[in-house]
Amino acid sequence: MRRPVIGITADSEEQGGGYSALPWYALRHNYCDAVTAAGGLAVILPHDVTTVPDVLDLIDGLLITGGAFDVDPALFGATSRHHSVVLKQRRTAFELALLKGVLTRDLPVLGICGGQQLLAVALGATLHQHIPDAVPGALAHEQPNPRTEAGHNVTVVPGTLLHSIVGQTTVAVNSAHHQAVATVPDTLVVNARAADGVIEGIEDPQGRFRLGVQWHPEYHITPADTALFTALVAAAGDRS
Repeated sequence: MRRPVIGITADSEEQGGGYSALPWYALRHNYCDAVTAAGGLAVILPHDVTTVPDVLDLIDGLLITGGAFDVDPALFGATSRHHSVVLKQRRTAFELALLKGVLTRDLPVLGICGGQQLLAVALGATLHQHIPDAVPGALAHEQPNPRTEAGHNVTVVPGTLLHSIVGQTTVAVNSAHHQAVATVPDTLVVNARAADGVIEGIEDPQGRFRLGVQWHPEYHITPADTALFTALVAAAGDRS
């Protein structure tokens, strides 16, 4: 049996800077390491929309990663853009085209942080553009301590796919975002929230594995994080 192929979206800088003066792609090792440890074959995906049909034929599942940028508010019907919003139009266009194909083919998909937000928007949700301005008394969702540590807890809803994976109703998570899912259509399920009410996870029961979490489980802070990658790879390996 071959390893299930999990496509992982890379981050990029179109203007260069930092790693290289020229445009570049980048991805933390822990994304790929988490997929490999779960039994999958990690394949990093560059942002060329013309390759989407071939990528869809190649992969068995998709992991949409986070990054220091935001989903374009126009994609969820907003008529204005908060001054804090940073866009990466080429990356978003590729991820959205790929995600639409994955949903059409009902391939397993896990969205992490910004990837969860894009998954939610693709399925009809809206976003808070800047949590501090939208949620009174919000927690520090851009935590001051290292991402390798927990920033706060989330409460997991019993009976959800997420609950069946992590097996508990309280999970300690890290937090590195200033946007969050605001509203969801009736077709989506909110599977986790922070103590301030901010949505921390969504899932779509209309697909066999469509799951998003707002935190970064690739850091493996708790066994619940590891379980998410195990579940993704298992779903991608189920070709029945």
